[in-house]
Amino acid sequence: MSQVKDKDTVKVHYTGKLSSNDQVFDSSLEREPLEFTLGQGMLIPGFEKGIIDMKVNEKKTIDIPKDEAYGDVRDDLFHKVSKEQLPEEIKPEVGMGLVSKNPDGSEQQLRVSAVNDDHIIVDANHPLAGHDLTFDIEVLEIK
Repeated sequence: MSQVKDKDTVKVHYTGKLSSNDQVFDSSLEREPLEFTLGQGMLIPGFEKGIIDMKVNEKKTIDIPKDEAYGDVRDDLFHKVSKEQLPEEIKPEVGMGLVSKNPDGSEQQLRVSAVNDDHIIVDANHPLAGHDLTFDIEVLEIK
């Protein structure tokens, strides 16, 4: 029976949880399985390493330290933004998601981390930065 190796395209079902409290942050169980090719950098390194050598129909739980997931929370990704720069219809609240358009046309996801009288602080870190993660994985197909 074949096992997952680098450059394989695989289909998996997964449930991702925060290691600290088992809070589920994402799952494919109620939708189509995740299909990806290993070695293309599409997924966090710990996820790809965790499924190497798995077989079809095998289930496994992997623990991924933050260094192999989204890394530490970086202070340089917090930015002060004047409320005057926000569209008038936006009433910022802590935890609110915002999207910033970059000069090249790409978009960046931000979260409001603080609201002050004349400015807000936005956080450009990935929402899972600073967290160790746990994934329950089942390999469905290896191509």
